[in-house]
Amino acid sequence: MYDYDLLVVGSANADLVIGVERRPAAGETVLGSDLVVHPGGKGANQAVAAARLGARTALLARVGDDAHGKLLLDTQRAAGVDSVGVLVGGAPTGVALITVDPSGDNSIVVSPGANGRLTPEDVRAASGLLHASRVVSAQLEIPLETVVEVVRNLPSDTRFVLNPSPPRPLPAEVLAACDPLIVNEHEARVIAGGALDGSPEDWAKALLALGPRSVVVTLGAEGALVASGETMTRVPSVKVDAVDTTGAGDAFTAALAWQLGTGAAPTEAAAYAARVGAIAVTRPGAQESYPTAKEVAAL
Repeated sequence: MYDYDLLVVGSANADLVIGVERRPAAGETVLGSDLVVHPGGKGANQAVAAARLGARTALLARVGDDAHGKLLLDTQRAAGVDSVGVLVGGAPTGVALITVDPSGDNSIVVSPGANGRLTPEDVRAASGLLHASRVVSAQLEIPLETVVEVVRNLPSDTRFVLNPSPPRPLPAEVLAACDPLIVNEHEARVIAGGALDGSPEDWAKALLALGPRSVVVTLGAEGALVASGETMTRVPSVKVDAVDTTGAGDAFTAALAWQLGTGAAPTEAAAYAARVGAIAVTRPGAQESYPTAKEVAAL
């Protein structure tokens, strides 16, 4: 019996958001809206998204002993996430500087802060959390060696889900553990070494050749592609009017990981995740935009 449906190992940031009419070019200054501070970070986002849907969720992360760290801890607990694995201190809390234009598109610069101090030793010390979790999800806003340590300490019956963002080349042992590897087009190109031609099906085939057990390629308004072995299935998107895309990919990944852990088929899980992501982009912010299971069912 697992204590947690999903353990997220990843980043926790304060998102500093400014709305702009257009994003500045090099050397240019533009005026924006008042600054708004939201809880964020890919790891913290995924944990909140899963917990809102009803998953028993825990987070392994590191924050600073500061106001941003307190904000993140408070919002995790309010969402129902078990924060026993959230470590405090070592550096200031990570910060993401985000500009959002009227179409909902965003540009993000991340200062890792305490996220960069989440170490392999921290993972080994949290082995009890790993063994208590049905699915473990990770991203790359924490050190790559920490993600490698997660894979090395993963119980044989625990599923590993990775969204390699921000992308970088991955060691074979990490790729081999992914079930699935979740990427957009940019991430797919980086993971594959830069050269990807043809259709998304061709990209997925090239990524599968690198060793992951399955691959999900997110295609924005075109939905997603689920690939495993010789089977490739397109999952359509849900048409909505986007307000803010910040954190929508994290909501998709969390929902997909949780659904896979419940035994859902990959295409069924991806379709559910697409609905979760669609609701998220219709609301401003990241964590505060994530829906409940009831809202997803209504959609």
